[in-house]
Amino acid sequence: MNHAAPRPALPAPDEPTVRTLLLRGGDVYSPADPFATALLVQDGTVAWVGSDSAADSYARDADAVVDLAGALVTPAFTDAHVHATATGLALTGLDLTGCPGLAEALRRIQEFVGAQPAADRTGGVLLGHGWDETGWPEGRPPTQQELDRACGGAAVYLSRTDVHSALASTALRALVGGAATAPGPLIGEAHHAVRRAALARQTPRQREDAQRAMLRRAAELGIGAVHECAGPDISSEQDLTGLLALAAEGGGPEVFGYWGELGAVDTARRLGAVGAGGDLFADGAVGSHTACLHRPYADDPASSGTGHLTADQIAEHVLACTEAGIQAGFHAIGDAALTAVVAGVRAAADKLGLAAVRALRHRVEHAELLDPAGIAGFAELGLTASVQPAFDAAWGGPEGMYATRLGAERAAAMNPFAAMVRAGIPLAFGSDAPVTPLDPWGAVRAAAFHRTPAHRISVRAGFTAHTRGGWRALGRDDAGVLVPGAPASYAVWAPTELVVQAPDERVANWSTDPRAGVPGLPDLTPGGELPRCLATVVNGRTVHLG
Repeated sequence: MNHAAPRPALPAPDEPTVRTLLLRGGDVYSPADPFATALLVQDGTVAWVGSDSAADSYARDADAVVDLAGALVTPAFTDAHVHATATGLALTGLDLTGCPGLAEALRRIQEFVGAQPAADRTGGVLLGHGWDETGWPEGRPPTQQELDRACGGAAVYLSRTDVHSALASTALRALVGGAATAPGPLIGEAHHAVRRAALARQTPRQREDAQRAMLRRAAELGIGAVHECAGPDISSEQDLTGLLALAAEGGGPEVFGYWGELGAVDTARRLGAVGAGGDLFADGAVGSHTACLHRPYADDPASSGTGHLTADQIAEHVLACTEAGIQAGFHAIGDAALTAVVAGVRAAADKLGLAAVRALRHRVEHAELLDPAGIAGFAELGLTASVQPAFDAAWGGPEGMYATRLGAERAAAMNPFAAMVRAGIPLAFGSDAPVTPLDPWGAVRAAAFHRTPAHRISVRAGFTAHTRGGWRALGRDDAGVLVPGAPASYAVWAPTELVVQAPDERVANWSTDPRAGVPGLPDLTPGGELPRCLATVVNGRTVHLG
């Protein structure tokens, strides 16, 4: 049914925007009318939502009328955590995601290097992403000798799937020196130094091509806005300003930048960022054994990970941001790192007042191993949790990477979305692409069918977190929802059966009763086909036609 669906006759991306546009004959997901089948857009804003019969009175004055032919119209998705350039490089370059083993990884690396122009092999740095040794039969990454043989003397940087460690050829390590010359996967400061060196050798053309590829892919998936999490340890100032300038040209999703540097309020403002946060690292990642834990790793009892910020440093950053009226944020995954974040934000609230801190909606990226005390602290302090459900789909469950690293009991506590929703913590869904792919419906599915049943939330709650939640995280309560007065940023999906899915069957049965007035969404039961995007519109302008 999806593959045969006709494309709605919306203006093409290269055509002038229609001032008044009426869409009718489909399903419109809107709290303004749970049974809406028509939508009126005027000057880039939703002007009206209602039924086809009522739409007749608007059709006479509309500049264009589009027959949806049964298609579904929803708010466009917002991906609340991306790395645009790295994602674009993964889309267009060497992507080792899902590679089945070490031998295959080395073959792909050698083939990729050999296919590059000679000038890039000798004068530049080649980049790749996505290797994950935990799923390989060998159970290990390549040795330095194996990697250098595959790289053939080229300078090559290969980030691990979680982006918190990397492989680098000897030719690249030699550009940095010091601790970066030690063999084996790079972590910590040595990793940051090598990554900075690799990114610095990118040409502006390479960077822009990658960013365009990422924005194009996002639009193809119904994503109308992304939050770019930049910073000195993850990208560069030039990378962020280039992306923001590219997005300002229009023709793709909106981009909102975050700059993750401690105390750098003035830098964030100078760069055009909306917040001094994002990937401001309080710790690392579970897969790289760098997430900061209260208890050691199950598979490495000598390590409890790495904490990068103290509670005092966190408090100082939140104080500076709150006094400047700018949003703060932190990357925190492990329970010890999250404890430090809550303690630091609470200390800032004690000095400035709880209301002042809550008003900025400071945010925490990932918040994976959040215990009950942390959940209570998030709710008390008004912290937004910018989370990635695809992490659980990729690494959760009793046989997954989390269980290997943490043991089954602690792994089952990861990503407690249901408890967070019950506590009133605002959720904003993202991908952390390229860590996991851009895949908004897949993320909603992962939250609704969490590998730990107690952590599951309804499809409706997950969809809200991936649309309106991203806008609320920006302090915007007027967007991410199709109601009169909201920005006309929406996606059109191939016709499909609409259902109401909830973890509790009693709730689902109640919700499907028309008297409940709950609009339906596509069936996201695992194994089924995900919705196909026919068109994406941002502020009334078409940015993708499938």
